Amino acid sequence: MSRGKISPALPTARRVAPRRAADPLRWWSDARFGLFIHWGLYAIPAGVWRGKRVPYIGEWLMFREKIPVATYAKFVPRFHPRHWDAAAIVRLAREAGQRYLVITAKHHDGFAMYRSASNPYNVFDATPWAHDPLADLARECRRQGVKLCFYYSQDLDWHHPDGAWNTWDYDPAKKSPARYLREKVFPQLTELLTNYGDIGMIWFDTPLTISREHSAAIRRLVKRLQPRCLVSGRIGHGLGDYRQTRDNYLPPGRLRGGWETCATLNHTWGYKKHDHEWKSPANLITTLVDLASKGVNYLLNIGPDADGRVPAPSAGRLRAMGAWLRVNGEAIYGTEPGPFDYEHPWGRMTVKDHTLYLHFFAKPPRSFRLHGLHTAVRSVSALAAPGKKFAHLQSLDAATGVPVLDLDFTDLRFIAPVTVVALHLAAPPVVVTEALQQPDGAVPLIAPLARVGTSAAKPGLRIGGNGLTENWRNTDDWLQWRFTLLRPGTYDVTVVTTHQHLEPWSGGHTLRLECGDKILRHRTRNDILIPGLRSIYFPQLATPFGRLTFARAGRHTLRLQAQRLILLRKNITHFSDGGIQFVEIRLTPAAT
Repeated sequence: MSRGKISPALPTARRVAPRRAADPLRWWSDARFGLFIHWGLYAIPAGVWRGKRVPYIGEWLMFREKIPVATYAKFVPRFHPRHWDAAAIVRLAREAGQRYLVITAKHHDGFAMYRSASNPYNVFDATPWAHDPLADLARECRRQGVKLCFYYSQDLDWHHPDGAWNTWDYDPAKKSPARYLREKVFPQLTELLTNYGDIGMIWFDTPLTISREHSAAIRRLVKRLQPRCLVSGRIGHGLGDYRQTRDNYLPPGRLRGGWETCATLNHTWGYKKHDHEWKSPANLITTLVDLASKGVNYLLNIGPDADGRVPAPSAGRLRAMGAWLRVNGEAIYGTEPGPFDYEHPWGRMTVKDHTLYLHFFAKPPRSFRLHGLHTAVRSVSALAAPGKKFAHLQSLDAATGVPVLDLDFTDLRFIAPVTVVALHLAAPPVVVTEALQQPDGAVPLIAPLARVGTSAAKPGLRIGGNGLTENWRNTDDWLQWRFTLLRPGTYDVTVVTTHQHLEPWSGGHTLRLECGDKILRHRTRNDILIPGLRSIYFPQLATPFGRLTFARAGRHTLRLQAQRLILLRKNITHFSDGGIQFVEIRLTPAAT
């Protein structure tokens, strides 16, 4: 093994401070993987209204069709799930490797899926079933060792006269949010937090109209009744114990703090009998790895049908994930995100103490190289065959001082979809934090690695916690990167942007890229889709910008600035401000 001095010119990461055992987020972040359950009256129409299949998510039927309260209530006497089995559902979560469970105690339709003494519109008092499924789940979660959590829609309620967004039955001018909280939300949260034992979390949702004062009052109630119960980020106004991404969102790089992505197995949350576009087990396992590598929990949803049955494709996919986790779970549970801010083309990384896990999405080459790891490697082994050790060599790149790790994977057996190799280190990993050229020649310049600047008094542009740009709505602001190139040469330049699949594309912006004495200009495009995990919900759109030639190895600077912006007012939603949603710049070696 050849080991040189750490180059002082290359910034290195700080070691992650260990979390204290008293941290109430500890159980949640260690779990990494949870089960979401959307179940309610909407399972009866199952995505069909007046004989037609609806194209949207099943649980939004009442709102999208503007169904009157009295009409929607006709589903109530039809709700009698003959096949509900709480023990089987909790067992499915255990078999999948999911360590917490979140079920809809009340969704936006206002119907409580438990026995609510404060409001008769509930599954026990109003249906012929006359049963409390949350009591069943509470008992089984305690027995089987899964943390029980409740979803509660604190803002949208289409049944209550003062709840948000039912304007077809109730006059918006007469709504009183304070009265809605007093009459329904506070009493029902009190029931959920006093009648079912210890609750791990109240998973709030869609804080679209609720004030910060009201959100704070809700949080105070939760913490007064159960101080260690977590409050999800969707309580709004930055008052959650952790943060949540948009639905089905995969961030482009490592996130700071506690984060969670909730996601569907097909395209709906509540049961739709005609939605059979199931994600493959390989996709789901790769997504779990991707999120864990970025410090994000994966809350994966099932939608039982009106009889209480979990669709067989859902159950089969969850069990496939559990089989993978039984071999590789140590690289997911209780881990920290990988030490590099950016993704690697071959896979992802997670960390636990002195072990760095490499998650390979395809079989690596026999001679595999990693740039940027300073910490000494003591041994290398695969989780599927821990007894076998792989040879390794550490050195420094002569031109730049970048640390290089070479691994000999001649006898590595790749097991699809993800094979995990453990690097056992002498200490917690310390890495070069600036963007580095990868062994395949690419240079990833993601938004979180950039410095934000402006020619105005103060930049409006910022890097959001989810790893994308926010409020990029003027031409004064810019992003700038320092990066290290190990090989001089000519490189193709691609700018990658994104948008949410439900939003109209806001592209056509003219961007200016400056690197050294070279300037490139181009309009962003939406016709080149980069395939990958994100392509369904948050497509990555590539805009070729031309080529840059570098005469020397070493550190370089690149700046990206807007020259002309196309801003559509209709594109501004609670998810997007309508500006450029920039992901990264990719430099790749040009074909000769």
